[in-house]
Amino acid sequence: MISKLPKWVEYGAFVLAMTAGCVNGIGLLGFEHQAISHLSGTATLIGTDIINNNPVKFVHLMGVLAGFFGGAFLSGVVLKDGTLILGRRYDFLLIIEALLLVAAIYPMQQGAAYGLYFAAAACGIQNALVTSYSGAIVRTTHITGIITDLGLMFGALMRGHPLNQRKLVLFCVIVAGFILGGTVSAIIYPMMGAYSFAAPAFICVALAGVYRVHMWRQRISPKA
Repeated sequence: MISKLPKWVEYGAFVLAMTAGCVNGIGLLGFEHQAISHLSGTATLIGTDIINNNPVKFVHLMGVLAGFFGGAFLSGVVLKDGTLILGRRYDFLLIIEALLLVAAIYPMQQGAAYGLYFAAAACGIQNALVTSYSGAIVRTTHITGIITDLGLMFGALMRGHPLNQRKLVLFCVIVAGFILGGTVSAIIYPMMGAYSFAAPAFICVALAGVYRVHMWRQRISPKA
């Protein structure tokens, strides 16, 4: 079924991954040097801080985790599930993601850690937007699972199994987009500081507009 993926899915995945890579890069370059788009390292640090008795950092890390969870929760409320179906209110969630990124700017300027919680919520929304399509697991805010899947695919290839080229292209597009987003963050953060969040926010708004226009052209009615 992955072979039936329309090209716009790959374009959309690239843009979303670039957005997440940019947000994560801004978080890593910011005053807390905090990863935002994924939680594996955050969860590990929560565990270490339980032993190291660092309550302030522990509360901060729990805030990042809670923010991401809250964003995914909101996606779950708005959408029926994570399967990509045209007509669902992805544009609405993309606008909310953009607003959360804009909301992160002021506290980040003031050195307040809660700005990162807004950014984490934005990533939670995005990662829960589309979790599967035609049998492919799609994650746009981190690439751990994608690199794992690529390793499995090439390992199977060595055993003589055919390589699913469309899945390969989709995964490589996501990896490239995430890396490019990190590159963009390294370029704009020294010049713009916390205002750098405006760049991925603008991309979210633009993507929401493209999606709405596409639905209008296809005469697709909004659905849950």
